[in-house]
Amino acid sequence: MITRTRLAAGACALLAALAAGMAFPAGAVAGEPTGEDAPKVDLVLDVSGSMRTRDIDGGTRMAAAKQAFNEVLDATPEEVQLGIRTLGADYPGDDRKTGCKDTAQLYPVGPLDRTEAKTAVATLSPTGWTPIGPALLKAADDLEGGNGSKRIVLISDGEDTCAPLDPCEVAREISAKGIGVTIDTLGLVPNTKLRKQLSCIAEATGGTYTSVEHTDELTDKVNQLVDRAADPVVTPVATEGADACAKAPTLESGLYTDREEFGQQRWYRVDVEPGQELRASVSVGADRAVNPSYGVLLRAVTVHGREIVRGEAAGNGRTDVLSTGLRYPKAESDEEDAPAEAVCLQVTNSFSVASGVKTTPGLPLELTVDVVDGPGNSDDVAAFGLGRGWWLLGLLVLVGFVAGLLWGWLSRWRFAVWRTN
Repeated sequence: MITRTRLAAGACALLAALAAGMAFPAGAVAGEPTGEDAPKVDLVLDVSGSMRTRDIDGGTRMAAAKQAFNEVLDATPEEVQLGIRTLGADYPGDDRKTGCKDTAQLYPVGPLDRTEAKTAVATLSPTGWTPIGPALLKAADDLEGGNGSKRIVLISDGEDTCAPLDPCEVAREISAKGIGVTIDTLGLVPNTKLRKQLSCIAEATGGTYTSVEHTDELTDKVNQLVDRAADPVVTPVATEGADACAKAPTLESGLYTDREEFGQQRWYRVDVEPGQELRASVSVGADRAVNPSYGVLLRAVTVHGREIVRGEAAGNGRTDVLSTGLRYPKAESDEEDAPAEAVCLQVTNSFSVASGVKTTPGLPLELTVDVVDGPGNSDDVAAFGLGRGWWLLGLLVLVGFVAGLLWGWLSRWRFAVWRTN
């Protein structure tokens, strides 16, 4: 399944496919939208003491959240399994250790009984701490199982108060599990520190961050996110690339997700039959602060290490997702039952981070693989070891040769005219 406005894992893959000049695989085996399981949404609401503050449309933040939840529950599509989890709702004391465990499932994720869910919401009262990290971990557990879309919608008016369990690192761990959970965050206060923390949480899983200051804005945004969960999505299949071609996993057509350490190489293998064309693209997301000037390289090579073709892209610190792609047509064979060729795909990145920024888990990576029938009369570019640049090189050589002949003929003619005169 690499991350913001990747809008769930499938959106980031769309960027990768566009970079390669192709669409998603029509007959993909892995990473297809199956539609077998219902989409799941877990609304995670901050019920800490600060939600008593009266600064949203003349009422308390808690009142605004309750009104928004009631309207969202009325509008939730029938096919969506929805749950509600709270943080800071039950413990009013001063013991930090106890307060940082204060998260509970108010309404379990499943078929929605609107009356029962509204009754549960009505009982909420602002109480204690703000354990965002522990609540996200529990919310991810609430969504376990199934292959439908999974979203956590976190609504908070303050920063996490349970460090050193950094909620941004928790979000990265959830993303690294490859279970396809997207976390969207909504901040009820226009606070710089809160915005930074909630943005980091969302970016780590390809979600979105929104600052809301009015009840109707909160209602509209939560409704939008719940509706989005009902849309068909492509869920990437978790895989683990190797450090060498010989150890690489063999992939079929589909969408895959992995994690790549800074400056690391990841290898994958794809079998290409004669007459087929391999189309591959990769996206690597910068889900944390990185140094400017970086790049991503995707190479297709033979099992003997000879490069067939490559795709590369560079960024300068203003890009959240870097994508590139390649195409390789395998020539048809005159032999019957000609064996497939094992093509090795190498993904390399040149991202780096400043001192103090964690390097684990690695950067989110999404790989799209598509093996289709090749174009008619395609040639095997691997035979030359120059990729598609061979044809350009041949054309330049021919143009240079003709230009040389013309220049030589003109020079001799001018010299002959000069001697005659």
